[in-house]
Amino acid sequence: MVLLALAADPRSVQSQRSAPAQIHSLQIHSLKVTVLSTMLAGDDAGIGEWGFAALVEADGKRILLDTGARPGTVLQNAAELKIDLSDVKEVVLTHNHPDHVGGLLTLQKEMAKKNPAALSIAHVSRGIFFSRPAPRGEANVMISVKKEFEAGGGRFIERDSGAEIFPGAWLSGPVPRKFPERNWGDRGKVQTPAGLVEDTIPEDQSLVLHTPQGMVLVTGCGHAGVINILTFVHDQFPNEPVLAIVGGLHLYAASDEQLEWTAGKLKEFKVANILGAHCTGIEAVYRIRELLGLKRQSAVVGTVASTFVLGEGIHTGPLAR
Repeated sequence: MVLLALAADPRSVQSQRSAPAQIHSLQIHSLKVTVLSTMLAGDDAGIGEWGFAALVEADGKRILLDTGARPGTVLQNAAELKIDLSDVKEVVLTHNHPDHVGGLLTLQKEMAKKNPAALSIAHVSRGIFFSRPAPRGEANVMISVKKEFEAGGGRFIERDSGAEIFPGAWLSGPVPRKFPERNWGDRGKVQTPAGLVEDTIPEDQSLVLHTPQGMVLVTGCGHAGVINILTFVHDQFPNEPVLAIVGGLHLYAASDEQLEWTAGKLKEFKVANILGAHCTGIEAVYRIRELLGLKRQSAVVGTVASTFVLGEGIHTGPLAR
């Protein structure tokens, strides 16, 4: 078993070390994940964009994963869906790309008008602030976002390993790349302690929710590779089936061969539900559904306002049914 520690929050290290086995016994019994940013939207539920954000509500705890691309998309979509984000204190940022962090500053500023503590803590993993030099200058928007977020009273918790962030909810931290999934495209270079290397988005992280029915994985883009992520999760939670995957899997450009390989591996993890949003790809969702032998209701293209509810499954609008 891997010992989990909070690298950037020393006050929490002792509690993780004192009872590492207990993390596996904690389970979430009430869960709802609501997509607040993705490309597709119905005529009664917000606007679409190339981005991702989802609200996770688990046993009374509410946390936002990613913040969409445009500054106001998540703000507007949440308002139209009558979802109040002012009592959401924490946000998970899966990686540095603008289509996942673009709404952070606007949300922090607007929600603080009602609750100064709203969106004041951001969970990130090591590498998100690494420089991405490009011909026109710095390409990593998180470097400037960090300054503004902290100036507005926000605080980043940066980790270099997995950690439980509330009972039954675990952040993967940076994921080992056992399989060469390479689903990050041509992202240029990143300045690391080891030097200037190919940008594989080393900080890519996912949220894992432990329920009595199995694991629920919430991803932003899954740049680490969904099979790499699930392999790493399996190491932490052996013998647990995967009840659902919600979010982006960056398979929209995958070949038939890649999709067949991915589906074959997903079958090994006993994946029961897929709500494939953002960069998963419409054709990829349909192909994986076919290869896994899932029902139409269990492998769905994500839209704004789509939800996964523990004990109920996937709910989505008429456009994606």
